[in-house]
Amino acid sequence: MDVAYRGATVHDGTGAPARPGTTILVSGESIRLIAPDHEVPQEALAEAEIVDLAGRYVIPGLIDAHQHIATPPDRPLAEAALRRDLYGGVTATRDMADDLRQVADITRAALVGELEAPDIHYAALMAGQSFFDDPRTAQVTQGATPGQTPWMQAITEETDLALAVAMARGTFATAIKVYADLPGDRVAAITAEAKRQNFPVWAHAAVFPASPREVIEAGVASVSHAHLLAYQVAAPLTMYKDKPKLDYARYAEGDDPIMVELFERMREHGTILDATAALWAHIAEETGEQDAEAHARAVANDELSAALTGQAFRAGVIVCAGTDRDPDLADPWPALFDELGYLVERCGLTPAQALEASSRNGAKSVGAEDTMGTLEAGKLANFVVLTEDPTVDLAALRTVTEVVKRGRRHERAAFAHPAA
Repeated sequence: MDVAYRGATVHDGTGAPARPGTTILVSGESIRLIAPDHEVPQEALAEAEIVDLAGRYVIPGLIDAHQHIATPPDRPLAEAALRRDLYGGVTATRDMADDLRQVADITRAALVGELEAPDIHYAALMAGQSFFDDPRTAQVTQGATPGQTPWMQAITEETDLALAVAMARGTFATAIKVYADLPGDRVAAITAEAKRQNFPVWAHAAVFPASPREVIEAGVASVSHAHLLAYQVAAPLTMYKDKPKLDYARYAEGDDPIMVELFERMREHGTILDATAALWAHIAEETGEQDAEAHARAVANDELSAALTGQAFRAGVIVCAGTDRDPDLADPWPALFDELGYLVERCGLTPAQALEASSRNGAKSVGAEDTMGTLEAGKLANFVVLTEDPTVDLAALRTVTEVVKRGRRHERAAFAHPAA
């Protein structure tokens, strides 16, 4: 049976003004119609379940564009975190490379409704051979050899890239993530072969020794971690674990001329910035006074992330919202809320612009803007119902009453959490 959500003020995420007194007619997983209440055909309403949303606000489902749900694999933790996210309004997430044996199974369960979780779009990782002594690579390839699995591949000059990309595709990943220890020409070669096979590439903003400019010119779809963009002027770059020192002061005003040029190239290429802007603020909070050097570095990188994310946004770069944080199940709300608040408080976005970063731009980050990210007829019925307007104040995100994902209703009251 169709479901008609009636009477809400709808922010459809397209940039159009708020639409008071609007009906969203859902058929199966999709939006069949979205129109003013008085324009909805009576025959459509007669055959539908009616949900009265008078006085409520509706926004598109949120998308966390940077998570790790299986490093290391911990199925109960992942399921609990994903369920918490869904009940907080997150209807999709981008997993940026983990143990894809577990991620793929969770993805299937979320897709078919066996698990209350956002839809998951995940990446298979490629990096230089020297990266695979990182202990995280062993965590996500247990029972196999790091660098020698389809989801975690070491790339050398001898690698058959056509085969490597095909192996990554065989994991049912959405994209390849290029991580570290690859020169610019190899990043470009991976990206070219992936495009030939109609497969996107996501990358760190600096791949070491590949510079941000080389990564962007390679044609990757998105780059992650705003602070890494600063390494464009910290040459020569060598390895991921041997990063040169940064001159933090030059970026403080958010108007560095080299960054101006870099952001112009990102805008021209349509490169999306997965800023993970709030990440270093949380790292600074966690380190505290236990490690003075690590704390000072985190504080400096936090200021850098805020400055570069704000500059990128002002330059017209597409910014999406990702967290890249280990799940804190003591918090009843998604970590994404902190990222959105940071974009407003530290980077100069309005609440509406931050919401766009986590909806329409989040959909773009996974190549799914044709099916989600905005509320339009024919797209997935992914939306959040709230008692207050989050385009005025993001604190309203914590007034969610229900979340609809692929047409299925999830009432916040059904989410049991000791701190909720």
